[in-house]
Amino acid sequence: MPIRITGMNSGLDTESIITQLVSAQSVKKDSYTKAQTKLSWKQEAWKTLNSKVYKLYTGTISNMRFSTSYMKKKTTASDSSIADVSAEGNAVDGVQSLKVKQVAKSGYLTGAKVDDSVTSSTTMGSLMDLGEGESAEIAIGDHKISITAGTKVSDVISELQKGGVNASFDETNKRIFVSAKSTGEKADFKITADNDKGLVALSKLGLLTEDADASATTDANGKPVASESFRQKLSELGIGLSTEQATGAATRIKGENAKIELNGAEFESASNSFSINGLNIVAKKASDQEINITTADDYDGIYDTIKKFLKEYNELVNEFDKLYNADSAKGYEPLTSDEKYAMSDKEVEDWEKKIKDSLFRRDATLGEFKDAITGAMNASFEIGGKTVSLADFGIGTLGYFDAEENERHALHIDGDEDDSSTSMNADKLKAAIKSDPEQLMSFFQKLSANLYDTITEKTKGNSLRTTYKIYNDKQLESDYKSYTSKIADEEKKLTALEDKWYKKFGAMETALAKLSSKTSALSGLFGM
Repeated sequence: MPIRITGMNSGLDTESIITQLVSAQSVKKDSYTKAQTKLSWKQEAWKTLNSKVYKLYTGTISNMRFSTSYMKKKTTASDSSIADVSAEGNAVDGVQSLKVKQVAKSGYLTGAKVDDSVTSSTTMGSLMDLGEGESAEIAIGDHKISITAGTKVSDVISELQKGGVNASFDETNKRIFVSAKSTGEKADFKITADNDKGLVALSKLGLLTEDADASATTDANGKPVASESFRQKLSELGIGLSTEQATGAATRIKGENAKIELNGAEFESASNSFSINGLNIVAKKASDQEINITTADDYDGIYDTIKKFLKEYNELVNEFDKLYNADSAKGYEPLTSDEKYAMSDKEVEDWEKKIKDSLFRRDATLGEFKDAITGAMNASFEIGGKTVSLADFGIGTLGYFDAEENERHALHIDGDEDDSSTSMNADKLKAAIKSDPEQLMSFFQKLSANLYDTITEKTKGNSLRTTYKIYNDKQLESDYKSYTSKIADEEKKLTALEDKWYKKFGAMETALAKLSSKTSALSGLFGM
């Protein structure tokens, strides 16, 4: 915008006058801006509401169309300190015996204490005799590690880690710690020496174990036993495995699989978790004690599933009612920058909240969707020759004058201890679950399928709406762009009108300047 200096000759506040002259045009632009702002608020509100509907639609409502969402199994162990158990829907009812023979362990090596002077930066050449061109060869699994005189303790740690284990050097306790990354025999590790220098290096690092002998056998307990030739080799090198402090022998725990007996049959796993014929078992400790696992249908689980579904449905439909029945915000419009400037932050916040709270008041789209889903929930279905509805299970809305405001479409379960409105009534739902769970599950499958289909139909895509939207998002976006175009047009008109008036006042100022100049000249001629 060009800098305009006006009123120099006339003394008029030209800018204020022109602002008043173009105010009518400015009001029109402001009205479009306010309408667009209000529309953007409504778009955001619709997005939030739509995400809640979509979450319920693709989650709970979708799942409840299938029988697997209802019939669950309840499993208990007679001693939960030995094992935790749970069951899938296909688990066999009854009592089964379980014995935990062995829990899974991770392979672990606690290195012997090294010399107090050793740090992560200490080189291997300072710990052992390594001439030029010589190397100590060790390996962890298939990963080969070549140690030279300049190799630091930290370098050895890094190479061990590359071999697929956790490894660290504790400088306070002067020990190297190595462990497998998971439990079980397959995840276990061995640190071996590939030459004599390698044996010495392991000894100096406190990592020497029976595993260092590639030809080691195992005893009755599965522990490695070094060969006589290996021990002879250690003796020749001045290394022994009998006293940890003197020889650098590490403490070793082998990785082990978990082993259990279920009904006399043995099962083995690399972890402490087992999945067997619908049972999920987590072994916690080995014991000679045989414990019982009891599995039965979980009727409370069916009740909780239905209660959860109704709670989520109620939260949504109550929000619909609150939005639809909101107080009017007549006379309230989004504020311009100048209007906000004249108000406090709290006043602006309260003003805008009043408008936002009323965005869906008597909204036809919201009302139609609400009526559709509440209608779907009131449907009846024929099951086993009988017409069944929610009322047959003690589920329904409260009376008009009994329900809280904006909760008149909410569904309540008779006998629900968490519902003060109906907790004193007989619990028909629990009675139905115990007497005929198949009928009840069949009804709720049909009810949820009906609600699912209703929402599917109401969220079909068309020229105004994207698929899975409960509102006309395409139309709103088109309206928003239209306002952007209208605002731009009004800004052009406003600028043109301002320029027009500035030119006129500029011409007046020029004329006054000329008149003033002539007047001054005449005054000079007459000596005035």
